[in-house]
Amino acid sequence: MTELILVLGLLTGAYMAWNIGANDVANGMASAVGAKAITLRQAVLIGGILDFIGATFVGSHVTATIRGNILVAENITQDPQIMMLGMLAALLSAAFWVFVATWSQFPVSTTHSIVGALIGFGIVSGGFRAIQWAKITAIVASWIISPIFAGLLAFLIFHFVRKTILEWPNAFVRALRWSPLFAGATLFTIVLSFLMKTPLGKRLQISGWSALGIALGISVVLGLIAQEWLGRTIRRFDEEGVEEIFRRFQVFTSCYVALAHGANDVANAVGPVAGIYAIYTTQSVVTTTPVPTWLLAGGGFFIALGVFTWGYRVIETVGRRITTLTNTRGFAVDFGTATSVLVASKMGLPVSTTHAAVGAVIGVGLGGGLAAVDFKVVFKIIIYWVITLPLAAIPTMMIFKMLMWIFH
Repeated sequence: MTELILVLGLLTGAYMAWNIGANDVANGMASAVGAKAITLRQAVLIGGILDFIGATFVGSHVTATIRGNILVAENITQDPQIMMLGMLAALLSAAFWVFVATWSQFPVSTTHSIVGALIGFGIVSGGFRAIQWAKITAIVASWIISPIFAGLLAFLIFHFVRKTILEWPNAFVRALRWSPLFAGATLFTIVLSFLMKTPLGKRLQISGWSALGIALGISVVLGLIAQEWLGRTIRRFDEEGVEEIFRRFQVFTSCYVALAHGANDVANAVGPVAGIYAIYTTQSVVTTTPVPTWLLAGGGFFIALGVFTWGYRVIETVGRRITTLTNTRGFAVDFGTATSVLVASKMGLPVSTTHAAVGAVIGVGLGGGLAAVDFKVVFKIIIYWVITLPLAAIPTMMIFKMLMWIFH
């Protein structure tokens, strides 16, 4: 019987990974498409490849089977088969909810979807004492904190670009003069995110201060090289030349967000599958388990498949329906998203990249006044965020009861 549960777990994990790719590619690529830095076809191609690389080669090889310590394991069950069925129910429910959201073309947090599903499993199997409610409170707080923080940061960055570059008659010259700062700040954020408190940083034995020093050194050198490269290769010296400078920065930051997404969010699909696999092989309940490389690669493949097939649906909403984006605005969105997620994750705050990306788009839109933002679309997005936890949790309870009736 456990063999059948394992097979169903693998199939459901593939379905969940496909949904993650379809919904979350908008986090990195929506602003680039909205600002016409790249085409929609280029976005899904680049996003799919980088998501696969991030998931397979950068994703963590050890994951928590009960993600984020949401559940109190000892209050649930020590029966391996019941735990396998619970994780299978959680995966199915979370995947269904993300599918509905993507079909409706609205961005939701896939992390919060799997957390909500695990809450449902915890309540139905161990009661309310099986849930770490302090963690849930932090997640609810992140609904407010992450979009406001990213939105404020994106607003301030675009305001700075406008005051230092766009409002001056010699805007191209000023953009070139300031380019080492923008390129350096972007590179600093990217390098730091890969080295500070990450599996890669631990493998290379790089401390926090060393990571800061390395990131600063690389950003200064490459920032100056970027200025030289931009000066040599851009032939338009007017407003279009300014947008071309920021278009190149934006493509770079979008690629980074896609790579980081694959590395971070593959765990939402393969974490529960790895848990089912570990229980199947050890016949005991474990809270953390190594993730086989073939499982990460499989997760990366189906995330990329989701990007290729349905990634365009949510990109359309985030990139075009909330506000109008240019390359300078798109750069502010990507930089605001990446920086806010980096800062929050290093502080241990459970922020969502999806929420941060949408908040950054709204923040930049507000830079052009209230009329520049379609608040009807924003309101619908917020509704989807609020109902994510209950609409992932309640179906999990029902599916778990059905699975128990069939298998146990």
